Amino acid sequence: MSQIDESEAFEAAVPLSQRAMAARPRPYIDELNPAQRAAVLALDGPVLMLAGAGTGKTKALTARIVHLLDSGKARPNEILAVTFTNKAAREMKDRVARLLGQVEGMPWMGTFHAISVKILRRHAELVGLKSNFTILDTDDQLRLLKQLIVAANIDEKRWPARMLAGLIDHWKNRAWTPAKVPASEASAYNNRGTELYDQYQQRLRELNATDFGDLLLHVLTIFQSHPDVLEQYRRWLRYILVDEYQDTNVAQYMWLRLLAQTHRNICCVGDDDQSIYGWRGAEVGNILRFEKDFPGAQVIRLEQNYRSTPHILAAASGIIAANAGRLGKTLWTERQEGEKVRLIGHWDGEEEARWIGDEVESFQRGRGGLGPFRLDDMAILVRASHQMRAFEDRFLTIGLPYRVIGGPRFYERLEIRDAMAYFRLAVSPDDDLAFERVVNQPKRGLGDKAQQEIQREARAHGTSLLEGARSLLARGGIGGKGAGQLRAFVDGMDRWHGTTLDRDHDHIRLAEQILDESGYTAMWQADKTPEAPGRLENLKELVKALEQFENLQGFLEHVALIMENETEESVDKVTIMTLHAAKGLEFPVVFLPGWEDGLFPSQRAMDETGLKGLEEERRLAYVGITRAEQLCTISFAANRRVYGQWQSQLPSRFIDELPSAHVEVLTPPGLYGGGYGAAGMASSLEAQALRADVYDSPGWKRMQTRAGGRPMAQPRESRHVTIDLEAVSAFAEGDRVFHQKFGYGHVMGIEGDKLDIDFEKAGAKKVVARFVVAAHQADDIPF
Repeated sequence: MSQIDESEAFEAAVPLSQRAMAARPRPYIDELNPAQRAAVLALDGPVLMLAGAGTGKTKALTARIVHLLDSGKARPNEILAVTFTNKAAREMKDRVARLLGQVEGMPWMGTFHAISVKILRRHAELVGLKSNFTILDTDDQLRLLKQLIVAANIDEKRWPARMLAGLIDHWKNRAWTPAKVPASEASAYNNRGTELYDQYQQRLRELNATDFGDLLLHVLTIFQSHPDVLEQYRRWLRYILVDEYQDTNVAQYMWLRLLAQTHRNICCVGDDDQSIYGWRGAEVGNILRFEKDFPGAQVIRLEQNYRSTPHILAAASGIIAANAGRLGKTLWTERQEGEKVRLIGHWDGEEEARWIGDEVESFQRGRGGLGPFRLDDMAILVRASHQMRAFEDRFLTIGLPYRVIGGPRFYERLEIRDAMAYFRLAVSPDDDLAFERVVNQPKRGLGDKAQQEIQREARAHGTSLLEGARSLLARGGIGGKGAGQLRAFVDGMDRWHGTTLDRDHDHIRLAEQILDESGYTAMWQADKTPEAPGRLENLKELVKALEQFENLQGFLEHVALIMENETEESVDKVTIMTLHAAKGLEFPVVFLPGWEDGLFPSQRAMDETGLKGLEEERRLAYVGITRAEQLCTISFAANRRVYGQWQSQLPSRFIDELPSAHVEVLTPPGLYGGGYGAAGMASSLEAQALRADVYDSPGWKRMQTRAGGRPMAQPRESRHVTIDLEAVSAFAEGDRVFHQKFGYGHVMGIEGDKLDIDFEKAGAKKVVARFVVAAHQADDIPF
């Protein structure tokens, strides 16, 4: 039977099977609301299920799969159901099995990568691979790239392998093979990026290997180069369902379009208002242009929310309405009105953490008709991971159990453990465990052999490892570059330990000196991974935590004691996590701290992608508010201390977008009366805060008057950091810098006070040195 005959015969049988089953009950449809039911029953042709937060999209998507099978429209092996995580795929398969009683195999249900692997193994030879190809992990990928970089005589310190790996991943997400990388991107990685990308792909083929980006890229290449193979999969996969369509990148988008072009039976489920992963390649435009890509598509909006109260939904809708590029929908609920979204300003970040800790304990006991809530019912969602430190410290102090989702607890993070080891060794030179952790961190040319020599020397003389290193250096037992670096390390430790013995020493400045003079801060400044800025922020938070103690020793004792205060996993805990990690989750009580311009929306996001970045930040605010089921509290601080430096903060521009009818102001009277904001406005603020029917503040007033343009202030001095204006403009070739207008770039040449800079977005420019700052300082500049 030909392909057309086979298809027609199958379609002809469908109405019969539907009539035969019409009489029997179908609870999976009866339980749906009208919009969900419409999305489930619209089986043929392109469908966009625009599903708002908490509208039961997983239930509708699962019911659609069940209906395809139950109605006889498709067999299990004819349905392609794509999710973003293995967990989501398993959950969907389990739900389908429960609803149908049993389902015999759904081979094409899984993640983009898992399905691509299955296809690629069948056709590997078409892209120069064997079917038993291996998939490299990140470490293997970096090791291979380092070999290519060294072979090309490129300075790997200046042009790290991680930078090249990120660039190649970006290109693969855009579906660009080496030959297809556009000329506008060709100058990347010192004008060698595309050349090394090509070499990397050749080497992968020689190794019969792929990386994760290749899995989709190779399948795309096969589909585009071999129409017969593509046609085969189009014939097999008659119905396509895609979850979280707003998170697809260009390669995934092309992959789906190629498969769906013949039958056009594609149902994409997503929410353009929750597209928050642009930084990892997601294109919100994919969902926005669905109707253009598939003319005649049905757009079915799921707007009935089953999670949150009307006040919470109205607040979220008020914020997201400010985004220009969206398909639009209005969430509603049958629930009672409940509590308004609460808004409160604090004097500083520490007060914010104290207040939230008190609120959590209050809700535990039940207060004013709210609660009691379990700790598991409450979550604190932050924009940046460095915000977690203040909450962790506060909760540890008052004995409130908590969990950190999406990363280790603050004092368990790698960079914090390293820094603490430096501090421990400065206080106690006999701390061998601390010595072992940091003697080659950052790299000092001390390999395993050199460290074993230090161990032997110390054992032979019955001394500490630090003394062993000193002895080994004295007798010339270690040579080369490692000897000079080890000597500098030992001398530094002697100097820092001597400072700790001075009763009047400034322990905060000492901590800064240790991190700077050891090269540890510079190591993370030079690191090009996406995690590096967060690690630097965490180090700043660590130094900030020292302010509450008289000396380093007292601080180290405090941390050692609180880290012993572990609680059993079975105990209820408050959840602390980032807004990105919270997507898809829900909690009865949600706290959203740090709503200040520059922190949220993130200054870095706005600087790097402009309006596009601001709109993604606004979607992140929408996601945060809609995580709350019963109570949502937004807070901000008038002042934050960053790396020993007080900065006055403006409330987030998103606060202006909250509809006042759905907000209750809790800001204490007189918060801004003490010199913050316009003098003479405090009494007006107090009256409005006490009425709690409108919110306003000098900070918001100032922000509104500056809305047209936000000039960049110069970095201010702190009591611990003296800024040498000559040093600020003394850049070296290869330094990454920031310019207010042109953004981030690398210094390519120096001529007097002028710099030749290759800006990442604006291209090559000549700029006077005083108009740029080091890239790592850009985030500390108050706007």
